[in-house]
Amino acid sequence: MVGLLNAAAGIEVVAECADGSEVLAVAAAAEPDVVMMDMRMPLTSGADATRKLLSQLPAVRVLMLTGSITSGGLLEAAQAGAVGYLIKGGDGNALITAVRRVAAGGTAWPVEF
Repeated sequence: MVGLLNAAAGIEVVAECADGSEVLAVAAAAEPDVVMMDMRMPLTSGADATRKLLSQLPAVRVLMLTGSITSGGLLEAAQAGAVGYLIKGGDGNALITAVRRVAAGGTAWPVEF
């Protein structure tokens, strides 16, 4: 996924993180436009990490990644402040499009709700 994103014009991956607590520290230092957050991570959930991240860096746009799309997961991501929700390992072009859309201020939800 990192290679795919780095190869896309106008997108630069500034870091990869192993868990939610690492995301907070790295994002504070790197000040990214978009954070791609895994819904399920060691130590904390993606939703909890998103809430903490957005309390510290409210301008960051969070695109949540998940293994499967569920109504509960969509709701949890939205309530945490994410602006998109995509399946991990899905279509690479859809991922690039979603990152660009989110960075431009839009959203990237798989369905309207």
